[in-house]
Amino acid sequence: MGATTTVHLLRHGEVDNPTGVLYGRMPGYHLSLLGRRMAARAAEHFAGVELSALVSSPLERAQETMAPIAALHPKLQVRIDPDVIEADNVFEGQVFGKGNKALRNPRNWRHLSNPFTPSWGEPYVDIAERMTRAIMRVAQEVPEGGQALVVSHQLPIWIARCAAEGRRLPHDPRSRQCTLASVTSFGVLDGRIVRVDYCEPARDLIPAKDRRANISAGGAPQ
Repeated sequence: MGATTTVHLLRHGEVDNPTGVLYGRMPGYHLSLLGRRMAARAAEHFAGVELSALVSSPLERAQETMAPIAALHPKLQVRIDPDVIEADNVFEGQVFGKGNKALRNPRNWRHLSNPFTPSWGEPYVDIAERMTRAIMRVAQEVPEGGQALVVSHQLPIWIARCAAEGRRLPHDPRSRQCTLASVTSFGVLDGRIVRVDYCEPARDLIPAKDRRANISAGGAPQ
């Protein structure tokens, strides 16, 4: 039996999003000042780790979270992987706000027919497939027993974890254990995921109200 390879999935830091938009894959959303502190904290967390591969979602907030980590591992080139991008969502660009105002709009009701798929966005099974594919691909890129880092987004990371642990994919978004700048680590051995670990290097930087938020809304009014 060989040694277990570890693929760390890091969620990006807080995003500058003062209007509370559900931005999904929309371009132009960058880390807030606090988000940059979270990225720096993540870099500290991985400073002493012998990483053999760096992979990022194409979106700005993911690449900005990766930047201070890549600076500490100058021999590694960051590979952009579309498979670890945020989930697609028909509500992109809408502001939900208190009471989920967008969900009370009759024009949106046709998208709410099946929360188990979900009917408003990319199917959970598709997210699980592409994320698992990405984890396995990067595990093959590093030496056996080595470590790799991938920067991605809350929902894809959580779905990857659910799939690896044999959980049901449909879920309450408030149940996700995947805070800003958290690390979900997948142990890969003989072509399968055998272990999942979780830690929160930047937990003390995250406002309590945001610890289970499913979008990052730095600067949004309270």
